[in-house]
Amino acid sequence: MSRIGKLPITIPHGVDVKIDDKKMTVKGPKGELSHQMPGLINAGVKDGSIVVTRQNETKQSLALHGLNRSLIANMVEGVSNGFTKTLEIVGIGFRAEVQGKNMSLSLGFSHPIIFQAPPEIDLAVDGGTRITVSGFDKQLVGQVAAIIRSFKKPEPYKGKGIKYEGEHVRRKAGKTGI
Repeated sequence: MSRIGKLPITIPHGVDVKIDDKKMTVKGPKGELSHQMPGLINAGVKDGSIVVTRQNETKQSLALHGLNRSLIANMVEGVSNGFTKTLEIVGIGFRAEVQGKNMSLSLGFSHPIIFQAPPEIDLAVDGGTRITVSGFDKQLVGQVAAIIRSFKKPEPYKGKGIKYEGEHVRRKAGKTGI
């Protein structure tokens, strides 16, 4: 049996879960998310928690069991607490600023990069060099953070660029000369 798939998901106070056939909708104070479960996986609410089960022991249903349990757990966590990713900008003259839903990034190019965030995502800049991406959809938060990081990935010689908080940039030795 799947170690992750068999764990029940506790439903926090203020979160409403609806299951219609194979479509699960989770609604909470931060927002609303839905998930279409595959045919081999079933879910039900029992004693204030969500239990995910599989119909048979085939290889495909074993693979999908833990995955769907994790996706549902992330939905419940997102609508109740939300998710956050922090990015750091390293480099002289590199900075970011937020103007409404748009973020302007000055990364050493001839022009500033204007990034428009999706409506479900909140962007905040602290000190011009720390970008905080937050929202209730874990996949979307991670995707937006990856897009922002892709504008100027950290380079290995001086470490300049946009990196995740706590990310270690492996540095290379430069030219040694004679």
